[in-house]
Amino acid sequence: QVQLVESGGGLVQAGGSLRLSCVASGRTFSSYVMAWFRQAPGKEREFVAAISWNGGRIYYTDSVKGRFSISRDNAKNTVYLQMNSLKPEDTADYYCAAKSDIGTLSVGSTYDYWGQGTQVTVSS
Repeated sequence: QVQLVESGGGLVQAGGSLRLSCVASGRTFSSYVMAWFRQAPGKEREFVAAISWNGGRIYYTDSVKGRFSISRDNAKNTVYLQMNSLKPEDTADYYCAAKSDIGTLSVGSTYDYWGQGTQVTVSS
């Protein structure tokens, strides 16, 4: 069993930055693929970014490429999402997720563990 706890959300003006963190506890963190998803009000959950167990493979959805950066520190059991040049359309609840297999990184239903989410609001 893996428990995930996100933090770092908040209110920021357009163009600003936030850094989300997700701390994992339980089974071996370094063996899991980690990802960030988001869900805006009235919209479906959307894949944002994913990182393989050793950071060697990283994927982003097109809308955040060049602005967001995912990273992990296996010694701290933590995955990060650095968000720069934020836009109002980035407003959403952001969720951390974990799974053990490397396939189909952008599909939420393939992830085994989820955090409770952290809210990000970007004002115009």
